Amino acid sequence: MMWPDRRLCDVLGIEHPIIQAPMAGSATPTLAAAVSNAGGLGSLGCAEMAADALLTHVGELRALTNRPFNLNFFAHPAPRPDPVRFARTREAVLPWYRRFGLAEPASAASPHGPGFDATRLKLLLELKPKVVSFHFGVPDRASLAALKTAGIALMSTATTVAEAKALAAAEIDVIIAQGWEAGGHRGSHEPRVPSDGVGTFALVPQIADAVRLPVVAAGGIGNGRGIAAAFALGACGVQIGTGFLSCPEAGTDATRRAMLRNAAETDTMMTDAFSGRAARAMRSDYAREMERAGLDLPDFPSMYDLSEPLLGAVDSRAASFLLYGQAARFNRELPAPELVACYVEEAAAVFARLKT
Repeated sequence: MMWPDRRLCDVLGIEHPIIQAPMAGSATPTLAAAVSNAGGLGSLGCAEMAADALLTHVGELRALTNRPFNLNFFAHPAPRPDPVRFARTREAVLPWYRRFGLAEPASAASPHGPGFDATRLKLLLELKPKVVSFHFGVPDRASLAALKTAGIALMSTATTVAEAKALAAAEIDVIIAQGWEAGGHRGSHEPRVPSDGVGTFALVPQIADAVRLPVVAAGGIGNGRGIAAAFALGACGVQIGTGFLSCPEAGTDATRRAMLRNAAETDTMMTDAFSGRAARAMRSDYAREMERAGLDLPDFPSMYDLSEPLLGAVDSRAASFLLYGQAARFNRELPAPELVACYVEEAAAVFARLKT
């Protein structure tokens, strides 16, 4: 397969410009290794991992592959303490606690630090993965410089042209242009209301025109047609998350696997009701009610202090946080290497057809 633009492959040292999104909890070492061994770039979502868990997962991953892989971290600042906001939100979620027979919600936010800190930087400099990526912006320049000096390729997400330009100024190597269709958390550098988003088809070409770095298209890509379209828009690679959720190597829970088998493009909504940051997840009564309330929620990730007990209390769609994107209808229950091969074959067929 001769890809039309190999810049991403050259920067990351991979055969196919297909990145498996670093979905925390669902992206297992087994999945990441399978994608990397198939010629793509496997990823692990490490934002919420403790140091010992991170070391264990990377050890497992390296035992399964000697090819490049990506470790992903959040780059959000520490949440601002705001007792008034927390108390107002607590009152809004209290009826849901009573509905599920839970104890009283937390009366105050627990301590949370920044998404990326000196401990994580030290670990990465010891582990030296080929690729590190960030969501919600980037860490400070000193941290980025240390990672680049260690020979690590850096990627980060942009949801607007302005964010892409900021990443280019920070000397990031690859920009992931994340469209509004993507499942999971939107990687905007500052929190935005859920309805404020730009679709992949509009975002990718504008970012490709604005920066000279390799651009990866993310959001709404579930087959070879989507991959070929991304290249036509100016991307030189794609990041796919939802498509890999149905692979047996993924850590996808049974409830979400069942949802994906009958998924439609209208299943999901953007909501900040669970984490305090906009994320695309399956529609739920709780998310709709919180959207109607229009509250100014606690900063990410403090909102989890109030929402997590709801998620663990009952196996119900009423308050579920099942993350997936708008292209889930294209999902196939295939082993990850076979899925990567399908993506490559399908994209090649489209490129060939367009040449005739």
